[in-house]
Amino acid sequence: MPDTAHDFRTYVEENLDALGTDPGRVALVHQGRRVTAGEFRALVHRTARAMRGQGIDRGQTVTLLSGNLPETIAARYAANLIGCRVNHLYNKLSADVQATIVKDVETGALIVDPRFDDRAAELTALAPVATVLTLGPAKLGTDLLELAAAESDEPFPSLAQPDDICTIRHTGGTTGHPKGICTTYGQVRSFVADNDEDAGDAKVIWERPSDEEAARLLVCTTLAHAGGMMADVTLREGGLVVLHEDFEPGEVLAAVERERITHLFLLPPLLYQLTDHPAAATTDTSSLRCLTYGGCQSSPARIADAIRRFGPVLVQFYGQNEAGGISVLPAEEHDPDNLERLRSAGRILPNVEVAVRDENGRDLPRGEHGEICIRSSSIMQGYWKQPELTAEVLRDGWLHTGDIGFLDDENYLTIVDRIKDMIVVVGGHVYTTELEDLLNTHPQVAQSAVFGVRDADRMEQVYAAVVPAAGESVDEDSLRTLVREARGAMYEPARIEFVGSLPLTDAGKPDKKKLRELATTAA
Repeated sequence: MPDTAHDFRTYVEENLDALGTDPGRVALVHQGRRVTAGEFRALVHRTARAMRGQGIDRGQTVTLLSGNLPETIAARYAANLIGCRVNHLYNKLSADVQATIVKDVETGALIVDPRFDDRAAELTALAPVATVLTLGPAKLGTDLLELAAAESDEPFPSLAQPDDICTIRHTGGTTGHPKGICTTYGQVRSFVADNDEDAGDAKVIWERPSDEEAARLLVCTTLAHAGGMMADVTLREGGLVVLHEDFEPGEVLAAVERERITHLFLLPPLLYQLTDHPAAATTDTSSLRCLTYGGCQSSPARIADAIRRFGPVLVQFYGQNEAGGISVLPAEEHDPDNLERLRSAGRILPNVEVAVRDENGRDLPRGEHGEICIRSSSIMQGYWKQPELTAEVLRDGWLHTGDIGFLDDENYLTIVDRIKDMIVVVGGHVYTTELEDLLNTHPQVAQSAVFGVRDADRMEQVYAAVVPAAGESVDEDSLRTLVREARGAMYEPARIEFVGSLPLTDAGKPDKKKLRELATTAA
């Protein structure tokens, strides 16, 4: 990365330069609409000028309420050229939570996808915003695309500085109120870098032989999450980004075959749905060369199923918004017959330090369970306007991830649970992911989620939500016997609920907060 602010170039400038090298190639696809690199590049510059014309300036917060549109990415790029902080709302959060976020980050301009017009009206009634712009005609606000059409597409000079806040990315809110994670322009730029010494997280996953054609990425999870960052990497590398509004396994399989998709990112629950879909056996997925999964704990037995279905293309990426990338388990180490290796999150990334510590902050020896702590240049600046919470997780340059895990003698990192998800029972601790792994080995189980629910005496009880495999009827007694024999009575759930599907967050993680609320209400 350049050492001075004067020489600094943002990730947006580098992406736009890359797009300008071959303006006639198709860069983005959305619902049959194909946008060339030149058209997208011009839209970004026009949009930046239109936003400046509306009084939007460096250091302000621009909040996006939008689906997976090419214009969503263009609006983010334009705001970042101006030097704004960008906050992209998860669309499936309640209006109350969204309004709290909009107020919390001091939103100066709200950019709205017209399909969310009604929600925008509800949101701005709760949290008034000075400027509302829309990505097309809408009932509320000013049409940003119409304003942009009248502007010049000459390159807009970036106003951003490396230490300015580039993104405020909120947690999913599955364990409490969403927290705003602040990342600078310098950190975002280093996510993908040109030189080996400063290789970013994405380069570890995206690296391809020079004789292979550029990546063709399918984004079928929200652009507000990892899909947005992976789209940035793909555009920077001269690839194609295909945008779906949401995850539907049949549509994803069809797109992989139709568009010859090479790269795909899914959270584990979505990967299981893709693996289990009836069309997976007959769809041509031979174009896939990197099916990355991460974002929450995965089940080794289900990952093995996916390897057998899609071949040796799975890559596990472990990271956090607070920490950046931490470790990778590459495709060549995904052996479906080695569940112990699949249980790990791989080896630590270059330029990342990991320590496993006890509750007193002491480093633990290899193999012992403790909190995973991280030190790297990708660690967040802090939580937006929450200095006390920031001080809790950032201590002496180390980020305390809230994940429990261990390092083995070969330097593989294994995650066993979130501290907040771990269930404290009489006699010890139940690690929810260990129990989920075990339940998922049952041939009649497709997915499971384990969580703690407090009883009338405020003691935690182990609950499990289980999704039966397609066409199967799971016997509860056989699951209890499996748990008792493999893990002992301490791990046996007090209640097993059979469900058709697990509730998921916008990003695609099992929503244990919702499961816990439903179970508490039922009890």
